[in-house]
Amino acid sequence: MSTVASSPPTAVPRSRIAAASFIGTAIEFYDFYIYGTAAALVFGHLFFPTFSPLAGTLAAFATFGVGFVARPVGAVVFGHFGDRVGRKTMLIVSLLVMGTGTVAIGLLPTFETIGVAAPILLVTCRFLQGFGLGGEWGGAVLLATEYAPKNRRGLWSSFPQVGPAIGFIFAGLAFLVLGGTMPEAAFDSWGWRVPFLASALLIIVGYYIRMRIAETPVFEKAMREHEKAKAPIVEVFKRQPRTLVLATCSFILAHTLFYTITTFALSYGTEVLGLNKNMLLICSMIAAAVMGIATPILAVYSDRVGRRRVCLAAAVLAILWAFPLFALINTGQPVLVAVGMSVGLIAFAALFAPMGAFLPELFATRYRYTGASVAYNASSIVGGGVSPILATQLIAWTGSSLPISAYLAVIALICAVCVWFMRETHTADLTAEPTVS
Repeated sequence: MSTVASSPPTAVPRSRIAAASFIGTAIEFYDFYIYGTAAALVFGHLFFPTFSPLAGTLAAFATFGVGFVARPVGAVVFGHFGDRVGRKTMLIVSLLVMGTGTVAIGLLPTFETIGVAAPILLVTCRFLQGFGLGGEWGGAVLLATEYAPKNRRGLWSSFPQVGPAIGFIFAGLAFLVLGGTMPEAAFDSWGWRVPFLASALLIIVGYYIRMRIAETPVFEKAMREHEKAKAPIVEVFKRQPRTLVLATCSFILAHTLFYTITTFALSYGTEVLGLNKNMLLICSMIAAAVMGIATPILAVYSDRVGRRRVCLAAAVLAILWAFPLFALINTGQPVLVAVGMSVGLIAFAALFAPMGAFLPELFATRYRYTGASVAYNASSIVGGGVSPILATQLIAWTGSSLPISAYLAVIALICAVCVWFMRETHTADLTAEPTVS
């Protein structure tokens, strides 16, 4: 048997693989999260000033949701070429596409300057962001997973999985520093643009690092021994439709937890509870730091006990924590708010960490980029795009956070059922063709 799948090639330093897979997700999720933070704090009155405060927030979250609709489109396009051309090239292109959309947002005139064209351009840039991110995650986890030793794929796949925590912390820190060092009028006028424009520098760093990596050995071996998939998305639906559906539905919980705790909670805390936005940003950053620490630990644990066990534990914790989460946020006490968010994001990490290896392991090499990317990004439509909008509307209808907690619990239950019916993969050979499912 070839040793390609069991040990990383010595020609590519392990540190370079880790950096290349980590840096892109950190940058691109930074880009994605600064939009979510800006949507919660300023986009409502800057781009939708003729709406009521509630309608403006809903409209801002709707533009936020456009990015999630774009992500599966990007997953199909980048997955197609990633499965035919290679992982490295698509990782570079996705980084540049995402960065272009982000920097463009920082240059947009507001509604006051150009009227209705402003929100239209905002939606266009947001779609470009989501399209680029649709190709990023799948390529990054494949880069790490396909280079990893067989018994360490969870650990290696945690390199890009830590990126979102770092990206979120830097996004929150940027808004925290700007909001705390300038008058509100200046922040609304130009201060919010700085995090978007700063993304240009980060993209240059990411581009340099990714240009210095080689194609993954698993992909090269597959291309030598098997014919390229002519239409990877067709093969996924034809050969592994059940796997695709289960993987997609199971991952909705991860997006729901993250964006409910970070994006929606920020809007809910400031507009409904009247809490200080800087306090909420600090609490969410603490929770993200806890999540970042927990991610590699839980990923390594999944190498030992299996992906399914850790993912099932995540779903159970989410069910148990759905109601305490908002009960603690509703107190308005910083320590309790931070605890509520932190435990919620530990539940997120327990699902997110193993999935970095789990999703790629489920699909054959010839269409792995497409299968893993589509499952991950299609689940984001509900979890990340719909959930903040639905949560905002539920608050408006009921005046209570209880329906949101119930919604979280139902999503977690769906995740548990789907993971239960998925096969265990932590000892699987990545070069073997999975059975049709």
